[in-house]
Amino acid sequence: MIQEAQDFRDESNALYELIKELNDEDFSKPTLFKDWTTNRVLGHLHMWNRAAQLSLEDAEGFQAFYGDLMHQMRDGLQMMADAERDFCSGQSGKRLMDTWKRAYEETADAFAVADPKTRVKWAGPDMSARSSITARQMETWAHGQAVFDRFGVERTDGDRIRNIAFLGVNTFGWTFANRGQQVPAEPPRISLTAPSGAIWEWHSDSGSGLIEGSATEFCQVVTQTRNILDTSIGVRGEVAELWMSQAQCFAGPPESPPNPGARRLQNRLD
Repeated sequence: MIQEAQDFRDESNALYELIKELNDEDFSKPTLFKDWTTNRVLGHLHMWNRAAQLSLEDAEGFQAFYGDLMHQMRDGLQMMADAERDFCSGQSGKRLMDTWKRAYEETADAFAVADPKTRVKWAGPDMSARSSITARQMETWAHGQAVFDRFGVERTDGDRIRNIAFLGVNTFGWTFANRGQQVPAEPPRISLTAPSGAIWEWHSDSGSGLIEGSATEFCQVVTQTRNILDTSIGVRGEVAELWMSQAQCFAGPPESPPNPGARRLQNRLD
């Protein structure tokens, strides 16, 4: 069994528990993430959760789906938001929420029994089934942050976010290469305090600086849901400072972190 599939399910359930009592009007309120609404967040997560499941169960089907999507966007026939809305048959509010929930349960079930080393297709290079469902957890957690912020709820994390922290650590080189920058020879030492109080460490023998502090805040920085200056993360060394100023653990072209204070916990009534 792939434990990360259960972690993905638990992350999705945490977001569901937050929004299950919302009224349909609440789903249309913009968040501080690019003005995405909760409807947009759910539509995005739903389509790509289904795409990940398709890549596991039907490689040719995934390639056809993704190829058609890129063709539509390349020719200017459709924007990603429109594609996600169409994929969800225009659903919104609680109806969309229910569709998303049924689907993420099915995606978690499918990955739970998969061989973790199975290679699956994706938008970028192929990856393992374990990495694929970990990426779905990361996206759910990251986009979910905007929804928690929007409704003024401080999220309580579990140690399952170690998967996201690990993804952040492993994309050290990607952050630089994706920007056409020379990848530093050595990543800094990383020491993070887990939600449980455990200490997670990587590159403990590194002499290339130090990053230490809350695992939750580290995950917020590498997923770009917070600017490093809005956290209490300690950063020492030139390499560590440069990395944390532009860290990006997700695929796609280079994205700039939010400005200080731009993404934050909001007043529920804003």
